[in-house]
Amino acid sequence: MRHINFKRVIAAMATVATSLACSVATGQEKVKMGLFIASSAMPYFIAKERGYFAAENLDVEGIPLATHPLIVQGLVKGDLDAASNLLSLEGANINALRPNTLQYFSLNCQNVKHQVEAYVVPASNTSIKTLADLKGKRIMSAPGPGNLFVAKGVLKAAGLDEKDYSMQEQQMSVHMGALQGGQFDAAYTLEPIVSMMVAQGIGRKLEGGLIAKYMLGRPDACAVLAGGAMSVKFMRERPQVAERLARAWAKALNDGNNDPKARDLLSKHMNTAAAVAPTVPLSYYSMIKDLKPAEIADFQNLVDQATANGLVKSKIDVKTMLKTY
Repeated sequence: MRHINFKRVIAAMATVATSLACSVATGQEKVKMGLFIASSAMPYFIAKERGYFAAENLDVEGIPLATHPLIVQGLVKGDLDAASNLLSLEGANINALRPNTLQYFSLNCQNVKHQVEAYVVPASNTSIKTLADLKGKRIMSAPGPGNLFVAKGVLKAAGLDEKDYSMQEQQMSVHMGALQGGQFDAAYTLEPIVSMMVAQGIGRKLEGGLIAKYMLGRPDACAVLAGGAMSVKFMRERPQVAERLARAWAKALNDGNNDPKARDLLSKHMNTAAAVAPTVPLSYYSMIKDLKPAEIADFQNLVDQATANGLVKSKIDVKTMLKTY
């Protein structure tokens, strides 16, 4: 018969009791947040590293997931409470299918000034000079239906039909190796991978800030491709925790927009060389209360295009997806 060490059991119980008592005393709450590892996830790392979550007595666990559909699945099932940078088109689609599944409490604007996405070609290929030159090429895209949609939408606006090229989605972790190894002639990829490819001489940026220019028609448009989101279930059941999360998030967004040193976290969390991190462009982050009417209109425009192409299954008013804190 196995001997039970009652002293250890009692000690363990005391430790758990102390932990629970401290948690109750401080008001600390556990929050599970899905992360898609790209520069658009920076607010999470800023809030975590700079103590903004801790200041609100929050223990926010970031859970990296390879695609946005997996993040949506986690929010629907209740495995996740929030997401740092959920693709807006995936969020629109799940809300069209299941109204009131999630709401965005912040949005990221990307454009020619605040670049996140770009088409990159091998540095050794000097014959590809414009997007039109991608005709007949093998292209890889950032993963997920939403990324594929905008990658193809940009090329369509540049005059290419889907029959003019081949495109496959690939996990972000393989983009650099796949372009360097010659498996693809071009990549629709995201920061900080874009800057890392260029810095290492693997790739040459063909053009960035694509969605605003080609799909919204203005280089300075607010292309909302991602944002911070919470499940409606979480917001209803734990409203005070959601408010505290939003307060911490707002501080992180301010740093992301205004403190160049925030980019140093790219080195720690996204394998970006210290010399490259300061050069990586970031999207412009806004809490919902700070959005301008024109920015919301740009968001609606992009979602409407996705609806017309069948990615978002039915018409949706993006204002129903926004939560102000």
